[in-house]
Amino acid sequence: MATGLLCIDMQMGMAERIASGRPLANPQAEVRIAALLALFRARGLPVIHVHHDEAGTPFARDMPTGAPMPCALPLPGEAVLWKSRSSAFAGTGLDAHLRQAGIDRLVVIGAVAAFCVTSTVRAAADLGFGVILPGDALLAFDIAAHDGGRIDPETVLRVTLSLLGADFAQLVTADQVAGRI
Repeated sequence: MATGLLCIDMQMGMAERIASGRPLANPQAEVRIAALLALFRARGLPVIHVHHDEAGTPFARDMPTGAPMPCALPLPGEAVLWKSRSSAFAGTGLDAHLRQAGIDRLVVIGAVAAFCVTSTVRAAADLGFGVILPGDALLAFDIAAHDGGRIDPETVLRVTLSLLGADFAQLVTADQVAGRI
């Protein structure tokens, strides 16, 4: 299996959410993301970045908040794709890029676990890609509950990983990735 690293939405808008004090699971996620990028680069394995670009949001390409976070800066030669929907596969050409590169398995990292990561992991599995998901290399924030109140980020991440691990991805820690690629 050829494995690539898919880094999703690690943009300055996320850094602003964190700096504002928004409740966050995995406070060490940025460090783990940087370490996984370094691991793939050191092994000469493909790294693909997908960034969100949606006008009127903090994640517009031309906004300072749309720029990559320092922990996940793309290097020359690394693919950078732009999306305007939740899944990294929606309208980006990611599927064709991966198949052309011979990649049939992805390690998925980045933001936000319950949204774009979930959509991407499910789409990847539906398209036949194997997915390795290091849960501690994902950003997860609190969310509004459908019936009022808020759901804390640890619960959001726990439920998200439980759902994805049940049928769509192999759950690991960032430290376990090196032994699986």
